[in-house]
Amino acid sequence: MSRSVLPDDAPRLLTARFVTVVVAGIFCFAALGALLPVVPLYVKHRLGGGDVEVGIGVGALALGAVLLRPLAGRIGDRYGRRVLMVGGALLFAAMAVCTGIVASLPWLIGTRVLLGLGEAAFFVGGTTMATDLAPVERRGEAVSYWSVSVWGGLALGPVLGEVVLEDSHFGRVWFTAAALATIAAVISLATKETRAHTGADLERGRLIHPAAIRPGVLLTCTVIGIVGFNAFLPLYGPDVGISDVALVFLVNGLVVLSVRVFGARLPDRLGPVWGGTIATAATASGLLVVATWHSALGVFVGTVGIALGSAFGYPAFLLMALRDVPESQRGSVVGTFSAFFDFANGTAGPIFGGIAAATNYRGAFAVGAALALTAFVLVRFGFAGEGRGSTPPVAPELLEDPLAP
Repeated sequence: MSRSVLPDDAPRLLTARFVTVVVAGIFCFAALGALLPVVPLYVKHRLGGGDVEVGIGVGALALGAVLLRPLAGRIGDRYGRRVLMVGGALLFAAMAVCTGIVASLPWLIGTRVLLGLGEAAFFVGGTTMATDLAPVERRGEAVSYWSVSVWGGLALGPVLGEVVLEDSHFGRVWFTAAALATIAAVISLATKETRAHTGADLERGRLIHPAAIRPGVLLTCTVIGIVGFNAFLPLYGPDVGISDVALVFLVNGLVVLSVRVFGARLPDRLGPVWGGTIATAATASGLLVVATWHSALGVFVGTVGIALGSAFGYPAFLLMALRDVPESQRGSVVGTFSAFFDFANGTAGPIFGGIAAATNYRGAFAVGAALALTAFVLVRFGFAGEGRGSTPPVAPELLEDPLAP
């Protein structure tokens, strides 16, 4: 649990190549963010769905993503990160356009699954390229800056989505998201490939990488509550007098961005265990505040805690996963690790929807807080281990690489 120390004369990180990757990410995740507050409203008011249907519609995106991410990691290790970024953004754009062609829940689920495939490919490609471009001692800082693109997009996207939506212009939102994703694809074309491995290196790669499993479990327990809060905030907000939840999303994004930008070196200085401790404690506290303080102020105060959890969580747990992993397997680790993120996204909606239907939204938020508290206990009792060698064994069939010669 020792903290790492980053020397003040560490090699340069913010190069033109690195910034290009981050800018492409901002546009792609702005496209995703534009859909965040709109899809729940579309399911409830246009398709006539209830809380469970809202959860399924929101979570369907993660189903496609979780299916692809481990394979995307291997594709990135074998064929390059750039192809994932360009191809993923273009698939996202195509599926965004197709979202409103048929007004039915099964069609929405299908397009959301395929949209998730595109987001997964882009995310794995961008994350791996960002870590490729970072000196080892500044890898946590690189993840922080890369995540600025994620949370910057997710902060600005919902505001744009609600502005474009106005009352019920859902079609405008789908086309806006598609345009943003297309811009991300064009910017990604300007990136230079970072993969530089030999065939012998790639033969040692794995589809499901064991180094990512324990950190992935911690990430899942933390993220389920965050995703569930984001998914049901548009429906819970009016209950406490918040008619425009875009402001809450904006506060959430600004807090995350502030920590990631002004505290970019914190993940390297704190180390993954202390970063994970802060993330899980902040998430649990924020969700508990929202669950117990039934007011607009309670939502905003709780959002700050949830945002702090988001800011510290992903960098800390990804650093746990990447410890001692060779460069030739980095894409596989990122793919496996981020699949846990998608699993959390996919299960949060149905879990929160079912609990909300049985109790209320506050009950669902309380369950999210309990999961984050579980992650806190696991981190403090050493579940993450001290290195790659302490990861649990994985069934041999899960380690088979379908891309191996």
